[in-house]
Amino acid sequence: MGNDRMSPALRPDHRALVGLSAALGLGLPESVARRLAEAGEQAAPSAVEEAILQSYLFVGFPGALNALVEWRKLRPEQAPRIEGSHPEQWVVRGEHVCREVYGTAYDGLRYNVASLHPDVDLWMLMEGYGKVIGRPGLELAVRELCIVAILAVQHAPRQLHSHLRGALQAGAGAERVEEALHEALAEAHLSDASAVDTFRETADQIWSRVRARHEARSDLSHDSNAGQG
Repeated sequence: MGNDRMSPALRPDHRALVGLSAALGLGLPESVARRLAEAGEQAAPSAVEEAILQSYLFVGFPGALNALVEWRKLRPEQAPRIEGSHPEQWVVRGEHVCREVYGTAYDGLRYNVASLHPDVDLWMLMEGYGKVIGRPGLELAVRELCIVAILAVQHAPRQLHSHLRGALQAGAGAERVEEALHEALAEAHLSDASAVDTFRETADQIWSRVRARHEARSDLSHDSNAGQG
């Protein structure tokens, strides 16, 4: 992955949120504390809190709660509660957001997850995409970049593939996705260089496939639209 562009694609606040998400995925207190301080300087407090809140889907309540404890040391003021839709509407919102993330792979995803366990399929929609990822307060593309960062450092290739694709589907753009992946692996390198070097090659391969397919679909769509002119 190249990272030698003169002008970075990621905004400073989004880069800080991505770095924080990578630290949350690593689960190392010193990394989380450092990245929280950086995010507090670069991003809006509400955006930092959304990045922490959504991390519980991937690091569990202990990781998210510990991060919130450290965050409150930096920002002791009480966070406002964001009023979203009612719980009975989470499935509808989850279906909409999940379809936006997965695109043409949505039906296959639902079938595969339901075949593992139908309750997990429901939880994915209601809890994952409806209650959490579909929340207001942080745009979907940035949420997906943060999820990419968590999965990259957790060495979860199957899920990383899905959310690299999801970030593109959500409109993050290839350059921003690539920089988010680079930022996450750079954070992991600080904690365990030998481990991350092993996964970096895998992550590069996954990203190369995802980007190539995305660009091929974009070219096909462009050619189709041009033929209608």
